Amino acid sequence: MREIDRLTTERHAVPSLLLMEAAANASARAVGSLLPENFPNIRALILCGRGNNGGDGAALARVLWTAGADVEVLLFGRADEARSDARTNFEIVRQLASADGASRLRFFECPDGGAQWQQTRLQLSGYDVLVDALFGTGLSRPLEGVFREAVTALSAAREARSAGSSSRPLVVSLDVPSGLDADSAEPIGDAVRADLTVTFTAPKPANVLPPASHLGGRLVVADIGSPAPLVAEAPSQLFLTEEDDARAWLAATRYAPDSFKNTHGHALVFAGSRGMTGAAVLTARAAMRSGAGLVTAASSASAVPAVAARVMPEVMTTGLSETADGALGRNAFDEAARLLERADVVAVGPGLTTEEETRAFVRSVVGRRTTPVVIDADGLNCLAPWPAELRGSTELPLVLTPHVGEMRRLVVAKDGKDATTDRVALACGFAAAHGLIVVLKGARTLVAAPDGRVFVNPTGNPGLGTAGSGDTLTGVITGFIAQSCGAHKDRADVLTAVLAAVYVGGMAGDLAARTRGVRSMVASDITDHLGAAIRELDPEGERPR
Repeated sequence: MREIDRLTTERHAVPSLLLMEAAANASARAVGSLLPENFPNIRALILCGRGNNGGDGAALARVLWTAGADVEVLLFGRADEARSDARTNFEIVRQLASADGASRLRFFECPDGGAQWQQTRLQLSGYDVLVDALFGTGLSRPLEGVFREAVTALSAAREARSAGSSSRPLVVSLDVPSGLDADSAEPIGDAVRADLTVTFTAPKPANVLPPASHLGGRLVVADIGSPAPLVAEAPSQLFLTEEDDARAWLAATRYAPDSFKNTHGHALVFAGSRGMTGAAVLTARAAMRSGAGLVTAASSASAVPAVAARVMPEVMTTGLSETADGALGRNAFDEAARLLERADVVAVGPGLTTEEETRAFVRSVVGRRTTPVVIDADGLNCLAPWPAELRGSTELPLVLTPHVGEMRRLVVAKDGKDATTDRVALACGFAAAHGLIVVLKGARTLVAAPDGRVFVNPTGNPGLGTAGSGDTLTGVITGFIAQSCGAHKDRADVLTAVLAAVYVGGMAGDLAARTRGVRSMVASDITDHLGAAIRELDPEGERPR
C-alpha cells in the first residue's frame, strides 16, 4: 500500500495530501451511514497518533466539524513532532480550533498522556463516536504505555455500552484497528475492537483474516483515488473475493433460451454408506439446486433406498457393490464406469467411511479420473497423508475441500510442528506443491490456486458451522463446476467456478441466518436459499425469457 500511494503521487501527480483528504471524506460517509441522525447532533472524539493515520483522523475531524458535528481531537504527542501531511492536518485543525473559540472544534496535544487525556478517558461514554486514528499499517510490535491505555479505555467504553441498552458510543477505526499488525492474521497484543473499520484503496490481511478481522467490525473499503492499474500491478498474491467476481461467473453461465439439461452439466456424486446417508442427500441436493442440469448420487447398495427416499426426485440414484459394513466395496469402481463416462464432474467423499476397500475406490476415482474431481470429508481421509505422486492438472483439476482437521491429516507434520497455524501459508503451499485447488473451510474460507494465489471469501457466518454444511458446500462447488463444463466444455475455468460457489454458498448462509438466525440454521436452509442468493447477484440472468 505504501508503494501504491507513492506511485499514485509520482506517476499520476496526485498529491499525497489529496489522498488523505479523500480518506477523510470517505470515512465521514461511512460513519454517516451508521448514524440515523445528522452530524449537527453528534459528539465525536478522535484519538490521533503522530503518523499518517493520525493525519487521516485530523482531516476527518475537519470534515465532521464542517458538517456540523461537535468534534474533539486528542493528539498523543505534539503537532510539531509529526511529519509531512500529518503535520499539515494537525496544524490546520489547531488553527481552526483556535479560530472557532473552542466551541465545536477542540484540539489538544497530549504528550505522554497528559491531564487532558486523563480527564477525557473518564467521559468516553458521553460521545456518540470514538475514532481510533492512533496507528495504521506501520505497527509491528505490541502497544505500550499511553497507547495501550487508550486501547483499553476504548474497549471499556464499548463493553459498557454493550452491557447497557445504548448503542453509543460507536467505535470507528481508520485503516486497521490500532494494536494490530496490518500484515498478520494474529493479534500481536491489545487492540481496539471496532464497530466499523474504514480501510483505504484495498483491504489489508488483518482486515479480512481471522482472528484479527474479528476486531474490525463492519469493513468498508474506500476508494481514495489511487488508479486501479496500480493496485492490479501490486505483487500481492492474497486477494479478497468480491461480489462482482461471483456475478461475473453467473453472467457467463446464464441459462440460454435454447439450453437444456445437458448444457448445464452432469454432476456425479459418490457419497454415503449404510447409516450415513444424509451426507449423500445434502451433497446431491445442493448440486441440483445450484443449477447443475443432471445429478446422480451413487452410494453403497444398502444405502440407496434411504438416499432415494430423502433426496429430491430430480436426483438420480444408483447402488454399487459394498462391504459387509455397508461401505463402497472392492468392485464399486468397475461398476461405476458407465456413470463416469457420462459425468462432467465428480464429487467423492461425504459419508463414505474409510474402510480399506473404500480407500481403494477413492484412489481409483481420483487417480484414474477423466473429469475434474472434488474431494471432501472421507474422500480426503482416505487419501491422508496425501500421496506425493498424486497431482492435479489444468486439464483434470483436483479440488480439495478440507476443514482444518482434515487438512492436518493431509499434511505430514515436520519436526512435530502444527502446520495449520498459518492458514494462508498452509493452503498456498499445499496447492502449489500438488498442483491443485484447496478450499480451506472455516471462518473466512480460503481458496488457494496452483499458481500461489489465495482468495479470502467474505461471505458466511457462524451458523455455517452446523452439521452437513460442508457436504452442502461440496454440492454447490460440484454443481457450479458442472455448469462451467456444460457451458464452456474444454474451456471451463474451474477456479472461477469454485470462487463463485464459495461466495454464493456463504451468501446463501447469510440469507438463511436472516430468516432462521445462526443458532437454528441447518445445512438444508443453506440449500433452500441458494436461489435467493443467485437472484440477488444476477437478477437479469434469472429473469424468465
